[in-house]
Amino acid sequence: MRRAWEADPSAGFVRRLGKSARELDSTDGRDGCPDIWQLDNGDIAVIGRDLTRTYAQRLPEDVKLAADERLVIIPGAMLSSAKKDIPDADA
Repeated sequence: MRRAWEADPSAGFVRRLGKSARELDSTDGRDGCPDIWQLDNGDIAVIGRDLTRTYAQRLPEDVKLAADERLVIIPGAMLSSAKKDIPDADA
């Protein structure tokens, strides 16, 4: 069965959305850093902590995760800082 949307693994990184983890004081500079990036095909890449197993049994009723999907957590300040870079959806 074909999905309505599929990630394109050939898409490249174009620009960071919002501020870096360093700017938000969300990293010590040694470990991985949360981040949000726009890809050249318009999709968004989110780098965060994989808490799929932690949340799996308490997802809202209408939320489903496919076997190849992960629930990723990023700092709220990071998404808020990206607000200016994210266009409004077409109605």
